[in-house]
Amino acid sequence: MAKFEGVKWAPQQMRFSLGEKQFEILEPDARVFAVSRSIHYGLFLCFEGIRFFGKRNPRGELEMVFLNWHLNLERFRNGISFNLSSDAQDLVPSVDELENLFIHLYLRDISMRPFLEEMADLGAQGYLRPFTVDEEQSIGVTFPGQPAIRAMACRYDRYLGEPFCGVVVPHIVRAVGINRTGCLKLGINYLMSVKAVDEAKKFCPEAAAALFLDDQPYLPLEDRSVTEWDSSCCLFGLRDGAVIKIPENPLILPSVTIRGIVTILKEMGIRVEERPLKYGELIERVKKNELAVACSVGTAGILNRCARLILVDDRGGVVATHSPDIRHPLFQKLGEAREYYWDIYKEKAKIPAGLKLSKYVL
Repeated sequence: MAKFEGVKWAPQQMRFSLGEKQFEILEPDARVFAVSRSIHYGLFLCFEGIRFFGKRNPRGELEMVFLNWHLNLERFRNGISFNLSSDAQDLVPSVDELENLFIHLYLRDISMRPFLEEMADLGAQGYLRPFTVDEEQSIGVTFPGQPAIRAMACRYDRYLGEPFCGVVVPHIVRAVGINRTGCLKLGINYLMSVKAVDEAKKFCPEAAAALFLDDQPYLPLEDRSVTEWDSSCCLFGLRDGAVIKIPENPLILPSVTIRGIVTILKEMGIRVEERPLKYGELIERVKKNELAVACSVGTAGILNRCARLILVDDRGGVVATHSPDIRHPLFQKLGEAREYYWDIYKEKAKIPAGLKLSKYVL
């Protein structure tokens, strides 16, 4: 699903060492040591994706706008914490410290201003990508010796998310719940995501997304639960007007975007059912034409409606294929919810209760 148009990267990246609490502005192509635990073993390697919008306020000042990004920062903290030993948990920055790091030290740096001014003048979408890495040169299989946060920012014109073909891939498990890694933005999860999309292309050469089931392959296929897409969460719109949201659990990334979309849908009067969805139920609803639309929900694209969903059995056969009913009111309402969500950033739409808009004058 990661198809962007008009991407331009910021002229600088940042680095912050957790041990020394030292902040630096680096060149955009500054490298990580080839001999790093993060490179070789994936140790201390997590990341975050944060959407933002740049504009000029009525006084002509440069302003950066974030929506619910305290949840992004908390999710990033959880990833950092998972990657550190129990006696190094004091290195985990607070949400306030991360806010200061990304806004006041990085985005507010003078070297970033021309990039952000151009972004504001174009009304382009912004994307902040913080990640962690072990800066120590070592091949030891231990916790990081020099844990650090780096971050880059970019802007882009469009996310090319619709139309897309998705395929259920039951024979690949994205994460194992007992390890509590599926709910974190870790590189290993996304390696499995890419592998699953590659498998999906066997059923549809144009497939852009794979839909995962849970980590219980020993159960009958119909009894396994739908979890999420390869790199985004999912919503299912039923013909009776309800929308199903899969509850958060150790296999599912706690999506910041889906919380906002669900809030908007509820304000639009749409019934949202937060409950598990068995694969058997999904198959039956598709066969009975009770599924109106399936959606992918994530940071970059906000919400994209699936044009074709192929349901596969455990022998590699296609058991059903779903195509959306583009005339159904839910298909239209979900598209409106996507636009509403982005309009909140632009301050063109009212902020629903429970969402938090953060603005920073640079």
